[in-house]
Amino acid sequence: MVLRGKAALVTGASRGLGAALARELAGRGARVALAARGRGELEEVAAEIRRKGGTAHALPSDIADKNAVYPLAGAAAALLGPVDVLIHNASSLGPTPLRLLLDTDCEDVADVLETNLVGPFRLTKIVAGSMALRGGGVIVHVSSDAAVAAYPRWGAYSISKAAQDHLGRILAAELGELGVRVFSVDPGEMDTDMHAQAMPEANRAELARPESIAARIADMIESGSPANGARVEAAHWEASP
Repeated sequence: MVLRGKAALVTGASRGLGAALARELAGRGARVALAARGRGELEEVAAEIRRKGGTAHALPSDIADKNAVYPLAGAAAALLGPVDVLIHNASSLGPTPLRLLLDTDCEDVADVLETNLVGPFRLTKIVAGSMALRGGGVIVHVSSDAAVAAYPRWGAYSISKAAQDHLGRILAAELGELGVRVFSVDPGEMDTDMHAQAMPEANRAELARPESIAARIADMIESGSPANGARVEAAHWEASP
């Protein structure tokens, strides 16, 4: 899929990888809707994109709020037209410092699942039908190595990301024949506020820059690789010849 002229909706786009993805997609000619809870930061990113000649709209919204998802999808479609690219980047770690799973309240696990799994599922249900009817679209889930490795104290987040990966596989199996490609990307450890909250002791100079990972994900969307239903690590991905 060539991104120029396409409509893209990116969640968690006020900072970190989400903001970098919005900038990258807009830089390749996509029209971008940015969603996140923080209005001020979100509008700053959108304004920056517009100053550089891109098309960007800030849509403050909480993906975990079921009453906010339909207005979000409707506003994106009204401003951009039918969404061609949907990137589920918004995520919650749960309470920090991170806790052992048995010390984590059930309500906190439920809150993480609402943001990382149920919210993206709701939004996909709204957007993917139009993609299927038009015979094309790309849905990207931003995953984590915590989805496949059992790290102590990462329980709620890990559970949500493992489930999100499998959600993507099922969607790929059901929508692939209709022209909708779904894949998951593990971006690796990045220099973001979320990483700093989870691992404040980490040396940020050794972490990947969100901008470089955003460029790789944009390459994945445009190249047609990874294949439908795949889960890939950004650091090890290479476009198919």
